Amino acid sequence: MLRCGETVVAEEEEDDDEYAKLVRRMNPPRVVIDNDSCDNATVIRVDRVKKHGILLEAVQVLVDLNLVITKAYISSDGNWFMDVFNVTDQHGSKLQNREVIDHIQKQCLESEDYLKLPAIGPTGGGAPPEDESTSIELTGTDRPGLLSEVCAVLASLSCNIVKAEVWTHSRRAAAVIQITDEASGLAIHDAARLSKVQELLCNVMQGDGASSSRGSTRTGVPLGTARAERRLHKLMLDDGSGGGGGSEEAVSGEDRCGKARPKAGAKVVVMDCAERRYTVVILRCRDRPKLLFDTLCALTDLQYVVFHGTVDAERRSREAYQEYYVRHVDGHPARSDAERSRLVRCLEAAVERRASGGLELEVRTEDRVGLLSEVTRVFRENSLSIIRAAIATRDGRAEDTFYVSDAYGNPVDGRTMDAVGEQLGDAVLRVKRRGSGSDAPAKSVAEGGAVSVLGSLLKGSFQGLRLIRSYS
Repeated sequence: MLRCGETVVAEEEEDDDEYAKLVRRMNPPRVVIDNDSCDNATVIRVDRVKKHGILLEAVQVLVDLNLVITKAYISSDGNWFMDVFNVTDQHGSKLQNREVIDHIQKQCLESEDYLKLPAIGPTGGGAPPEDESTSIELTGTDRPGLLSEVCAVLASLSCNIVKAEVWTHSRRAAAVIQITDEASGLAIHDAARLSKVQELLCNVMQGDGASSSRGSTRTGVPLGTARAERRLHKLMLDDGSGGGGGSEEAVSGEDRCGKARPKAGAKVVVMDCAERRYTVVILRCRDRPKLLFDTLCALTDLQYVVFHGTVDAERRSREAYQEYYVRHVDGHPARSDAERSRLVRCLEAAVERRASGGLELEVRTEDRVGLLSEVTRVFRENSLSIIRAAIATRDGRAEDTFYVSDAYGNPVDGRTMDAVGEQLGDAVLRVKRRGSGSDAPAKSVAEGGAVSVLGSLLKGSFQGLRLIRSYS
């Protein structure tokens, strides 16, 4: 009987796949790129068959190209959805590059191959070919000097770091690191060697080995920059950062020293729209690059589908407003106060992870074996803690960015930076700017929360209701 039941399920899934293919053939995806209807942005209209994560896929394409989304309108109609994005390049200009426009229209959003990709989106971001690097994913308890220890282990095993993204949040750390063999410059395929890498790095991520410590290490194929960021959101949610489970320590919102870390100024409201059976999510915070991508990662990872939405992130106000009408993938809105509260916490975490405080440092120099291990060792010896890092190697040059604080989460003083600069020697170290993570503490509201904040957030909202049809 069990075997028979499994056969029936398989047949139903096959029928569903065939129906989905038929719908796509009858209604091929369509992208219109318009440079005339808006004075200060290029308007991109996307019509595609609806599936879970498809909105994030579209935003992923734009993020991969480093485009800025100033406005977005999201609406769905049965099994079809339409998104409208107002975008500019990094300089605030309309899109004029023909290659970029063709890439958006033909190679990505209108591509059947793209539709077949998983919900985490395209590779993008100039990732090394699969045979040129090996990807490592790490999660564990954050502590001062952690990245330095990881780099030292990899250097001792003759592994060269060619690209890495490192995030910390709520006393947890996660990293996606691409490595090559030091001698050949290619990916590492030796199973015994990779097993040794995993074993030693897992020991590092577990810290002192206490039973309460959690650490994990995985090796796999390389990922592009945007894909790495997508994985980091998922890794930190699964690990417990931002209410996704795990220990009380992981969701407490404290820094590595037990002191409350300033939040990124996000104000989140989650409530019911009973008439249409939606959960309404409203978010306001200071605008920054990739904010829409980060919030959609949280909603997608929590298995919510966006049916309608409005996003406004005009540069003049420097404030971002996002409003979504969502349901869980099972078709129901949020069912309880606990579920709504978790949604608030996870959205706050998604905003905070990239908006890390601290001093932003850039290291630009000729790449060499052991450089990253040396730089992070100097940071550790001068009591600097790395909050976030983006590490890359291009054309033989290291291009690394670090966000640092002192060991207690406080700003770094000038004497420490002088000492760091002297010890790094030939490396070009530049203080770029202070992080924005020291904004006023975030305020979050679930249903029944503070009336004054709720009233402020709802001012001018529900504009998306006009998009909702009776059959949604």
